[in-house]
Amino acid sequence: MVLTSHDRLGDTGRKTGYWLEELAAPWYVFRAAGAEIVLASPSGGQPPLDPESVTPANCLEASRRFQRDADAQRRLAETAPLAGIDPATFDAVFYPGGHGPMWDLVDNRDSIGLIEALWAAGKPVAAICHGPAVLANARDSRGDYIVRGRAVTSFSNAEEASIGLTDAVPFLVEDMLVGRGGIYSSAPNFEAHTCRDGALVTGQNPASAPAAAELVLEAIGTR
Repeated sequence: MVLTSHDRLGDTGRKTGYWLEELAAPWYVFRAAGAEIVLASPSGGQPPLDPESVTPANCLEASRRFQRDADAQRRLAETAPLAGIDPATFDAVFYPGGHGPMWDLVDNRDSIGLIEALWAAGKPVAAICHGPAVLANARDSRGDYIVRGRAVTSFSNAEEASIGLTDAVPFLVEDMLVGRGGIYSSAPNFEAHTCRDGALVTGQNPASAPAAAELVLEAIGTR
């Protein structure tokens, strides 16, 4: 699971980072299936948490459980530097969202290399909410964007507008996916929606996190 190391929400003066529910809910789905999880980030160490994700309205049961989980907290504080990750040792990669990835993971060569290596090996690549921003520059062996011609979703333009951040982000994830040739779909704002197209798994928003994790397990043959 790859988390952002970026903590500034554009020029708004606000903090951002990863969205806790999008880490916590898949974490427990994967753990229940017996998966071994490695957390990584561009800078390594403690990744920044989006403070909005721990407000009472947004901090759901999986998030509260993760906050109480001493082992999870220890491992979160010690994320591996992304540059040291060997793609050959993993069965899948999962990118939680939060706005942070839109700044530090879109052009990150280590991230792109990880995605492309797993994709070339037929292994699942998954991202939810703003996480699909990391797919912007990932290509297959023919040089095509891996989202081209594939069913995808992400935090929608309508959802971004509803929280007043359309002009704060460097691009809209929905527009990027469509521009890269993805076959985009979405549910009404903040309702769960996921897509799986072969080894590519995407989820629309935090509510989609558990189902996206289940699709990853399905894709690697454990369910």
